[in-house]
Amino acid sequence: MADTLHKVIEETRQGEAYSPFANDPNQYSKKFYIESYGCQMNFSDSEIVASILQEEGFGATRNFEEASLVLLNTCSIREKAEQTVRHRLQAFRKVKEQKPGMLVGVLGCMAERLKAKFLEEEKLVDIVVGPDAYRSLPGLISEAETGQKSVNVLLSREETYADIAPVRLDSNGVTAFVSIMRGCNNMCTFCVVPFTRGRERSRDAESIVNECRDLFERGYREVTLLGQNVDSYYYNPAEDETQAVTFGRLLEKVAIISPLLRIRFSTSHPKDITDDVLHTMARYENICKYIHLPVQSGSTRILQMMNRTYTREWYLAKVQRIREIMPDCGISTDVISGFCTETEEEHQDTLSMMELCRYDMAYMFSYSERPGTLAARRYQDDVPEEVKKRRLEEIINLQNSHSRESYKNDIGKTFKVLIEGDSKRSELKWCGRNSQNKMTVFPKGDRQLTKGDYVNVTITDATAATLIGEIVN
Repeated sequence: MADTLHKVIEETRQGEAYSPFANDPNQYSKKFYIESYGCQMNFSDSEIVASILQEEGFGATRNFEEASLVLLNTCSIREKAEQTVRHRLQAFRKVKEQKPGMLVGVLGCMAERLKAKFLEEEKLVDIVVGPDAYRSLPGLISEAETGQKSVNVLLSREETYADIAPVRLDSNGVTAFVSIMRGCNNMCTFCVVPFTRGRERSRDAESIVNECRDLFERGYREVTLLGQNVDSYYYNPAEDETQAVTFGRLLEKVAIISPLLRIRFSTSHPKDITDDVLHTMARYENICKYIHLPVQSGSTRILQMMNRTYTREWYLAKVQRIREIMPDCGISTDVISGFCTETEEEHQDTLSMMELCRYDMAYMFSYSERPGTLAARRYQDDVPEEVKKRRLEEIINLQNSHSRESYKNDIGKTFKVLIEGDSKRSELKWCGRNSQNKMTVFPKGDRQLTKGDYVNVTITDATAATLIGEIVN
């Protein structure tokens, strides 16, 4: 998953520039500031929170020092994220000491586990809210304004926020996240998500399609369907199998909104991605040919300890099947080094897995024991830290060489690219991704183009993370 990010960009609404940030200081009597950490789902949740707060008369601000409400949407996947959150809370406390009445809240995955520490021991926050309790925020804010500490970390078996239209805080007006499900039923031993986000439940299919259609009509040209395990999406309100919507059928429903609307999704669990999904992807040009398929380890024994429910051989067969049906499909992955009891031979199994799969990109981490997980209860975190780091470095070096090779192999090819905006390094160049999720940079020239346009780009050069090209007719 991505490291800490906080981005606030204007969105396009009904053809006009719309910003959730108040230009008129008198427009809102109260202002809120929100930072998001960790996975894409957290950024999507922050957009739901922003919508709820806006209904209560709060306007968003980019400057936390002028906010009456400061929120951190947290991640518990890795220890580093928790350390970052604590440092940010300490910084907010210093501002709060000079600004009576300012409230600080923690949202998301750290809420349940660290609520007592944040509220009572360290006195860093006034409000703690879990991922399923965002609707209660207005009441919790009212309680906190009286000096009480406010908490709601209850998990739900029904909440999907299907009826809330997110305020697009993290958007370039071209791409948007759409949450299709919440929670997770896969009890991977290293993962805290089932305990922080609860059991899996799928959102009403029609509400998903309507949100995607609304985004398209407002000028967006790409949606990413989000879930902890999108391939297990299943919605059947009538309990009639002929009416059931699987992930493959949902992909098709979104794809037929318009051929100009691109569809991506994340994340897939190898055990659940089906031929139906793969054939649907192959059938529709506007469903991007890219799959994030976490492997975690190349050793069957370690995979069993992780409770990943597949073997090394099964995973390799799945990758082969993807490439049989879509030879041009990009594949990325997650890799963990130094899981409990991992031997040097099993580390080599992971490296050989990477050699066989040749991923275009990977998120790579050393194992970080998370309190409350099955691994923390069952296994000893016995791989020395220096060994974890050395193995991780070897994994990163190998993946970097594979990424360079993958990108260099695209030189001379022509791709359809969706323009997302200016290149970070030059306003004279556009940037956007191709179907395989590779960032592409190319000169604007004298063509009358804008964000949201599709162009054909022939690749002339490449780095390990960027394709460089020229627009062709």
